[in-house]
Amino acid sequence: MAQEEGQKAADVVVVSTEKPMTDKEVTVPAPVPEKEVTPPVASDEKAVPEKLAVEAEAEKSDTVKEEETVVAEKVIVPTPEELEKKALEEFKELVREALNKREFTTPVKEEKPEEKKPAEEESKEEEKKEEETPAQEETVKSEEKPSEATEAAAPAETKSEEKATTEKATGAEEDGTKTVEAIEESIVSVTPPDSAAAPVETAAEAESVEPEEVSIYGVPLLQDQRSEVILLKFLRARDFKVKEALAMLKNTVQWRKENKIDELVEAEAGEEASEFEKMVFAHGVDKEGHVVIYSSYGEFQNKELFSDKEKLNKFLNWRIQLQEKCVRGLDFSSPDAKSSFVYVSDFRNAPGLGKRALWQFIRRAVKQFEDNYPEFATRELFINVPWWYIPYYKTFGSIITSPRTRSKMVLAGPSKSADTIFKYISPEQVPVKYGGLSNDISLTSGDTVTEAIVKPAAKYTIELPASEACTLSWELRVLGADVSYGAQFEPTTEGSYVVIVSKNRKIGLTDEPVITNSFKVGEPGKIVITIDNQTSKKKKVLYRFKTQPMSDL
Repeated sequence: MAQEEGQKAADVVVVSTEKPMTDKEVTVPAPVPEKEVTPPVASDEKAVPEKLAVEAEAEKSDTVKEEETVVAEKVIVPTPEELEKKALEEFKELVREALNKREFTTPVKEEKPEEKKPAEEESKEEEKKEEETPAQEETVKSEEKPSEATEAAAPAETKSEEKATTEKATGAEEDGTKTVEAIEESIVSVTPPDSAAAPVETAAEAESVEPEEVSIYGVPLLQDQRSEVILLKFLRARDFKVKEALAMLKNTVQWRKENKIDELVEAEAGEEASEFEKMVFAHGVDKEGHVVIYSSYGEFQNKELFSDKEKLNKFLNWRIQLQEKCVRGLDFSSPDAKSSFVYVSDFRNAPGLGKRALWQFIRRAVKQFEDNYPEFATRELFINVPWWYIPYYKTFGSIITSPRTRSKMVLAGPSKSADTIFKYISPEQVPVKYGGLSNDISLTSGDTVTEAIVKPAAKYTIELPASEACTLSWELRVLGADVSYGAQFEPTTEGSYVVIVSKNRKIGLTDEPVITNSFKVGEPGKIVITIDNQTSKKKKVLYRFKTQPMSDL
């Protein structure tokens, strides 16, 4: 039985293998190559994303490494002092080169106006020109004819030379080389015979020229430390652009030569100097030690002084003379020295905007000082500024191109002028004219001034002690006035009498602004000053005092 079942199974297998294939069965084997082809395609599709992922990870790792290296590397940023020093060294080299080439003494060509000739002379000259032109044309033609003849004869001579050279050149080219003779004949000499001697002459001329010596503000350039302080001013005025600073320096030197500044400083002042000194004068220093220069624009209303352009030019020359004297008095020994000014411009009673010619003159003068005395203003205070000055300020400010200079300008109206000045200048250094206590009556500018505030509808007392027999002197000023003032001496010893030094009196705006007084003290005590403010506004009091022993009298 088992053998029969095995035989049947074998028969079945045999039958299935020996069964003939039909048309439908012929198409069936097609999936077999699909199984053979498709697996590699599927494997490729999976491999491509894997490769891309690996490459992306590699790129990320590279970028991360680059970022880490950038972060790890310290970026060294030069400090402003280092940039300033570098610019100064470059500027000094350019100045030295300009001095060696004598570029500061190059004269400026002045264009002279052409003089108009009479009509008769012009007609005669035109007739002469017409007569001369035919003769000139004939001479030109006669000169051109022989040149044409020589040009015609030249080809006959050159043709034979060209043939010889071409034969030599072709013979050499057939061998693939070119003889030395052919090369020499093909080169055309264009060097003039005297060209070799020219560089020697120019070198000799350069050696014979000595560097020029140039001084500015009384300081020779590139001679000592003072020169560096001045060069830094030109660099700052041009935002440390070295070439622009050099051009500015050259223009300043030329301007000084044209206006003979060195001679102007030594010149004697004219008759108008006493009047000009009321307008512009130097007085005291600010809290940092800079010299202060005051200017009063209200004096421009003086028609006797400023009636025409000639008088305006006289004032400008005097003003340049004053500026140059003040500049030469500055200390340029080191960058830390006080080598600049504080300018205080008073616009009380200044001329109105209707006087355009006068304001144009002022603008030109300011521009001239800015171009030729750069960075000499550490601060510019405009006090008693009227309401109409604001639109003018926009025009006036357009002259000042440097943001550094614009940042130094401070404007204050009449009510804030004194406080603005005292913010930068101590009251003992401010002239009485501008609200301070600086005068030559009894106290010196070195005596310290004390400031105090008197509240509205209140009294304020000031005590000046005297410990021994002496003379006690004091100065006092109330800004805005309209208060009552009184002073008395109160002895320390009991039973002594109080002495009235000054009876109570009203101080008005028309009264003397500064109260000056003194008292001889015979015993220890104190001076008591009383300020009575009955107004609704607070008042500022400025005072100072000193004692002088009897033994010194």
